[in-house]
Amino acid sequence: MGLGGQVLGMATWKCSLGRVLRWMGLLAWMGGIAVEARPLVPPQGLEIGSEERRALRLETDRLGDELKRLKSGTGLAAEWWPDVAVLHKAVDWALRFDEFQHTNEVVQAQRILKLGLDRAAQLREGRADWLTATGRVVRGFVSRVDGSVQPYGVVVGEGYRKGGRLDVWLHGRDDKLTELRFVQDRLRSSGEFAPADAVVVHPYGRYCNAFKFAGETDVLEAMEEARRVYGADPGRMAIRGFSMGGAGVWHLAAHHPGLWRAAAPGAGFAETAEYTGVLTKEPALPSWERRLWRWYDATEWAANLRQVPLLAYSGEKDRQIQAARVMERAMQAEGLKLEHLIGPGVEHRYEPGVKKELARRMDEWMQSALPAWPELDLICHTLRYPAAVGGIWLRFEALESHWEPSRLKARRMGENRIAIQTQGVRSFSVGNIPDAPTGGWVLEVDGQTVGGRVGGSAGLNEDGWRRLERTGRGWRWAREVELGEGKRRGLQGPIDDAFLDPFLVVVPSGKSRRAEVDAWVKESLERFLTDWRAQFRGEPRVRRDVEVSADDLERYHVVVWGDPDSNRLLGRMRGRLPVRWDRRGIRVGKTGEVTEGGVASFIALNPLNPDRYVVVNSGHTFAAWDGTNARQTPRLPDWAVWVLDGGGARVARAGFFGEDWK
Repeated sequence: MGLGGQVLGMATWKCSLGRVLRWMGLLAWMGGIAVEARPLVPPQGLEIGSEERRALRLETDRLGDELKRLKSGTGLAAEWWPDVAVLHKAVDWALRFDEFQHTNEVVQAQRILKLGLDRAAQLREGRADWLTATGRVVRGFVSRVDGSVQPYGVVVGEGYRKGGRLDVWLHGRDDKLTELRFVQDRLRSSGEFAPADAVVVHPYGRYCNAFKFAGETDVLEAMEEARRVYGADPGRMAIRGFSMGGAGVWHLAAHHPGLWRAAAPGAGFAETAEYTGVLTKEPALPSWERRLWRWYDATEWAANLRQVPLLAYSGEKDRQIQAARVMERAMQAEGLKLEHLIGPGVEHRYEPGVKKELARRMDEWMQSALPAWPELDLICHTLRYPAAVGGIWLRFEALESHWEPSRLKARRMGENRIAIQTQGVRSFSVGNIPDAPTGGWVLEVDGQTVGGRVGGSAGLNEDGWRRLERTGRGWRWAREVELGEGKRRGLQGPIDDAFLDPFLVVVPSGKSRRAEVDAWVKESLERFLTDWRAQFRGEPRVRRDVEVSADDLERYHVVVWGDPDSNRLLGRMRGRLPVRWDRRGIRVGKTGEVTEGGVASFIALNPLNPDRYVVVNSGHTFAAWDGTNARQTPRLPDWAVWVLDGGGARVARAGFFGEDWK
């Protein structure tokens, strides 16, 4: 449903944070936006026998006690306790939140606990045999986003050697894929593709959100952890997936083109509007929400696939062939041709013969040499994806306008000259350009020769980059590394962007001048924490405003609830934010319209540490589940002002801040 101007009822919250009453059809929550009643996910689990529950609880608590000792230990225990913790969490959460989804999961839970206790015993003895095992292994890491322990699987090929290839496999959607089920699947199945010379990483991806938001960060962290352990070559990484996993591949290939030696999306979805038909169902959808589809719509980033060898697969009778068709059109508009294998006569699955051909083609790409000097053609809609990964040696630094297409194109001219064309770019950086001639490269930007040379070791700063900025007189090398306090890489909004990186929830210790504001804040906060646990499978870090330290402000984006009267941390920021509170109401900007009786939700640079965000009165802004992963997109922009009336709330106004955060 459209949010703008619609009165949205508020349900009374009488449930403890420890349980989610999924079977009662709680209102889904989008960072304080109540929408139509819909069961939360995962669905309510099966009842298990009291004796079985008691026995599992005893063994789970026993493993929990072992885990506490490991976390406070030294040596291998201090480093590898997450590999035990994921096994404990798989069973503990199933017990705590009634998430046993299948009758055989009690037996599976017993096996997982036994494996956890065995690993704990090994760590006490100073060994960790699973680190050198081949075949299927379940692993874990501590998420930098919320400090939770997240599982992932690896399949270590018998022929894998250090410095070899790393493949990523993204799983399909399963509404019942709790940690318990995921761990069991990773112990019993090697998945669709398991090359003998590769380490295959199976990210969990936060359950069922198409490997977006925190799920996207998890994919990158699981890859990095696997590379660290198994010594894979960062220049030989591939990504494949099917169904929801195929959607994840379309996204990650187009948004991180420098990471992948090859990519193979199977089915899935690649954009929101056409796949869901939402504009037919909801023609009054707010303009800001439609604009924010450009965050994840792979069609908008199709130009980046010029840098990625990509082979799509679809079943001939699969309705999700739509993803490949729409990407085919988007790539064609960029002068690219999509290679698309189609499984004859099948619906939503791999056809065996075509699957073999897909594997053969991927193996060829992974064994082939990289191009000696790749020309670049990059597109950017948000600095969340500045393009500087892997072999990409250009990096977006500042845009003329977020959510509009910005481009960087580079081609070689002669022996020592590179021509770069820009569109919608205010600043960009140049890294270590390959195949540099003696003395480095001469750069020509938009027809202007820029003094000085770069490439190899010539002209670059300590971080291996050198920044160019556009002035009224043309392009010049920037005098400083920093960009100031405008929108920049990793600090560009919208609200949902804060939840891809480490964040801290800050709750008020005081009271607002208006009781209805306190009630709204309390309910919104509780629903956010509950929904984060249910959908994102973690429990966020939480502090009271009086407990926030200087170290917290240094390390985290702060997600602050309340207003300057009720929350002391927000009070310290009063007068230094683009949203202002006064006795009349809420004002956005110095001269903006005042909204009486309102509550503000927004993201901005934290004035107490401009290298981090402050988010006020919002969690993630999309529903945990809306019938399809393709609707898990941001529902609010940089700021929104709510009006509370009659026990409900409506968005009175919303919009984006400028590139200067004003």
